[in-house]
Amino acid sequence: INTAPISSLVSLLHHQTTTTTMAAALDNPPTTYGCSPALILNTPSVTRSAAAIASSAAGDAAEALPVSSVNVHPLVLLSVLDHHTRRQEGAGRVIGTLLGKRDGDRVEITNAFAVPHAERGDEVAIGKDFNRQMLALHLRANPRETVVGWYATALPDESDPNGEFKCIADTSSLIHEFYAGECDDDPIHLVVDTSLQTDAVALRAYKSTPVCVKGEPLANVFHEIRLALKSSESERICIDRMIGSSSTPEGASATQDESLALRISMEKLLEMLETCSAYVDKVVDGTISADDEVGRDISETLNSVPRIRPEVFDKMFNDSLQDLLMVTYLSNITKTQLTIAEKLNETLGK
Repeated sequence: INTAPISSLVSLLHHQTTTTTMAAALDNPPTTYGCSPALILNTPSVTRSAAAIASSAAGDAAEALPVSSVNVHPLVLLSVLDHHTRRQEGAGRVIGTLLGKRDGDRVEITNAFAVPHAERGDEVAIGKDFNRQMLALHLRANPRETVVGWYATALPDESDPNGEFKCIADTSSLIHEFYAGECDDDPIHLVVDTSLQTDAVALRAYKSTPVCVKGEPLANVFHEIRLALKSSESERICIDRMIGSSSTPEGASATQDESLALRISMEKLLEMLETCSAYVDKVVDGTISADDEVGRDISETLNSVPRIRPEVFDKMFNDSLQDLLMVTYLSNITKTQLTIAEKLNETLGK
């Protein structure tokens, strides 16, 4: 992950020099991939989503501190890369909404979803209804998450003969102003460099500051802020599994790897139990002196293990297994449906 020193990038707001009116743009709107109506951004939007309004009502008492650091979960990076891989042919970059929470001057980005958009010259079309519907669905599953910003992939620089990629495009200010109306606080702009020119996927986070002259906004200054990858215990387990599977030429072998991982996990658990049992035996025999802190840790660990009858445990395990199989079945159906939809879109597009 690239954590370069803080830099400032200036992106001029082209909506001030754009002579195309909203009505003229709607007569010949750019492609919005089935999201109707699209939001044509010639001027910054001031509308706010229901989630942003609710979050604003709860946080009016205290003024938010400027964001100084951003923590990104691996799921967000994987979602962005998957969106980039599935982008339509000829699309320069992809964008989407970032979800998470803010704690003082720190922002934690835990989830993201793709938003269809199209860029044509100085205009940007965003699937406004699609964004609201996806946000409503995500809030039903994770009501504590709020919109904290937006992401984009690096855009090829057409003026550069070397084929370099740029993190901030001229239209980034317009998209940033749209998300400023969707967020309660200043939105975070996450840029994922998918060019792989340095054999790495670089992540950069920016916050924007408007530059005004005589009360009129002339430009947005994007300041890079500190960024770090943060993973939960479950995410770390999945990432370790993915890394281990990528080291083999045939990838992950389903049954063998799962049984091997379970055996290794049980062996580690047995080893730790034997270590604790040996420690307790030595304390009881007087071989070593007792440590109150270690004793409390062992007691808390044993108390955290629920006491369940074997027949109840078997029923719980079988129910969970059935739920897991159902989720796997539904995931495979969804994957098949998405594949068919992509093929149909490619055929109809030709």
